Amino acid sequence: MKKSRLEAFTDGVIAVIITIMVLELKTPAEPTWPELLKSWPVFLSYILSFIYVGIYWNNHHHMLQLVKRINGKAMWANLFFLFSLSLLPFATAWLNEAHPHPALVPTIFYGFILFLTAVSWVPLSRSLIEANGGADCELAEALGSDWKGRSSIVIYAIAIVLAIYNPIISCVLYAVVAALWFIPDRRIESRLLDK
Repeated sequence: MKKSRLEAFTDGVIAVIITIMVLELKTPAEPTWPELLKSWPVFLSYILSFIYVGIYWNNHHHMLQLVKRINGKAMWANLFFLFSLSLLPFATAWLNEAHPHPALVPTIFYGFILFLTAVSWVPLSRSLIEANGGADCELAEALGSDWKGRSSIVIYAIAIVLAIYNPIISCVLYAVVAALWFIPDRRIESRLLDK
């Protein structure tokens, strides 16, 4: 099967996710700068969530540049990935309700959604590798051991546990993972430059 429908569908779902996130932003109660400044934690969590969606969209795009075909497994794996990512607006909105400081349960839930989305990336990449020739395909060679993916999952798990002690530390760790992925995956970009 060709990958074009999967790409188009994913782009559409991601656009809807971003739209829902921005619609969740509430306007200040009064039309003043101080009232707007009170909302800085809300904007910060929105920016972090937007960056996460952008990172996944960017890396999804790069990953699909190295594949020629998809199969049923890849389609279902992509749906699992999109399902996980689609929960991010809800998790962000819940995290924002407790501002100016993140509350325990919403912080854990936000981390769990990030964890789930990172985990969902594993079967997606593996199914795309399988559909394109297995371990010898270009995507498999580009991803290699995927230390960033595995490290992200571990950091999310640690952050979820640390939320019990201090939710702010967890939110900082969520931002650290975003910083780790902010630059598009060079392993794939280098392969695309060679073409």
